[in-house]
Amino acid sequence: MTEHLDVAKLQRRLAEFAAARNWQPYHTPKNLVSALSVEASELVEIFQWLTPEESTRVMDDPDSAHRVRDEVADVLAYLLQLCEVLGIDPLAALDAKIDRNEGRFPAP
Repeated sequence: MTEHLDVAKLQRRLAEFAAARNWQPYHTPKNLVSALSVEASELVEIFQWLTPEESTRVMDDPDSAHRVRDEVADVLAYLLQLCEVLGIDPLAALDAKIDRNEGRFPAP
């Protein structure tokens, strides 16, 4: 897929994928948050016993890099599906959060 990717397009692809398999009844906020947590934990598992130095080189190993990319994709997929179900614009939510954090944590 070489066309430009954006959040809305990815959310549509995820929705179409779920609809084609009749999975929408299972894509409740509760289930999506649970799945998101599981996938985030699988990402943590990759790094769990690495030293800080080893963790910075995790993408140097093709097998580890593949696992990291897959888990990041899973986390993002569930997060985007959750946002779709709840009507949250994830980029707007992030932008607003950065604004709040800039106020809470001003640069020295």
